[in-house]
Amino acid sequence: MTDIAVPKSVQDFMRHITDLCGSEHADWAENFNACFANTLTTTVKRHEDGTTFLLTGDIPAMWLRDSTAQVRPYLVIAKDDPELADMICGLVRQQFRYINIDPYANAFNEEPNGHTWDPNDQSNFSSPWLWERKYEVDSLCYPIQLAWLLYANTGRTDQFDQEFVDGVAKILDVFETEQDHTRSPYFFIRDTDIPTESLDNDGRGTPVAVTGMTWSGFRPSDDACTYHYLVPSNMFVVVVMEYLERIFGGDILDDPQVVSRAHALRVAVHDGIETYGKTNNRSGETIYAFETDGIGHYNIMGDSNVPDLMAAPYLGYCEPDDPTYLATRRTLLSDENPYYYEGKYLKGIGSPHTPPRYVWPIALAVEAMTSGDKEYEAHILDRLVATDAGTHLMHEGIDVDDPTKYTREWFSWSNMMFCELVMDYFDIRVKR
Repeated sequence: MTDIAVPKSVQDFMRHITDLCGSEHADWAENFNACFANTLTTTVKRHEDGTTFLLTGDIPAMWLRDSTAQVRPYLVIAKDDPELADMICGLVRQQFRYINIDPYANAFNEEPNGHTWDPNDQSNFSSPWLWERKYEVDSLCYPIQLAWLLYANTGRTDQFDQEFVDGVAKILDVFETEQDHTRSPYFFIRDTDIPTESLDNDGRGTPVAVTGMTWSGFRPSDDACTYHYLVPSNMFVVVVMEYLERIFGGDILDDPQVVSRAHALRVAVHDGIETYGKTNNRSGETIYAFETDGIGHYNIMGDSNVPDLMAAPYLGYCEPDDPTYLATRRTLLSDENPYYYEGKYLKGIGSPHTPPRYVWPIALAVEAMTSGDKEYEAHILDRLVATDAGTHLMHEGIDVDDPTKYTREWFSWSNMMFCELVMDYFDIRVKR
């Protein structure tokens, strides 16, 4: 196993961003360079078999979700740097290796060492590879997204190997099964006083109706869902099912059965979102709910992770000017969202995962990138740099009234979302 150094292509790109920032935004460049290099120097581990393991940061495990987001900005360089593309390809291979071990797990160990967040967790499957087994729909979407984005940005296809094909079959099996959770073998119980750390109803979650959407036990925050059709994660399913239709449609791989299954899922989930995943805000506008159960309950809120409702255009589910999205966005950025906070230094979306009045840089980056407003992007970048507590890195959550108070000293996903926002400001974007 070897740790990766900062390649010349990355150093050149950092200099390019520094030049673009110029003297006016020199502080953006300073933080960009610190964040952009940090992921490579502190989280990436290359294995002798060509696979890549990525630490999420200050936890010794790899999350399927976080690892994708951590390398996403490097895709704009990977086309001209085969070694960097190799690293990302190795990550895709590692992700699908994990999915083939257990498609219901969210985080994995580098080796089958039995390390775990909580050794007393109860579920219907266990393995020494598993760090945690909270089933999250987005954990299965992100590896498909990364495999596609690697192709879209570099033309590379060797990530679409047999392990990928086998993993896709498992993903489709899970998504189809969880369209009717009563058929599912999955349960998760953690002995804890924190309700968001375990599932009700003997680990099976609260009741849901069949809607066409697919069930999720937990959110991207690793917090339990209140109602188990998590709308933003189902939006992500719609997007990645279209990727599978393209991948298996003949130009890269040729499997009509996979295309048919992915298409059926895409249509059913999309129709489920549009039929069951909408509600009204207090002004009477039609908006997307954060969660629903299909039997009349809705959760109106935003969370700071991706996927979140704010990120729908960023993911590719809808256009930024979609009327329902815009109404949803206005709701998320108001006190109707219980996790929207305004303070002396920051205002934006926080999370039940962190203390009250803590706003997440990830949420601010997504809010800015979906705004369509360069001046607003610049404003958010200025705010993020001004509230980094002198670390030149991003954190998980920041106290809106005191930026010296924050969660997680070292959070690679947040670092890379800041980098992606800087790149977006200068019209440098990952091809979807």
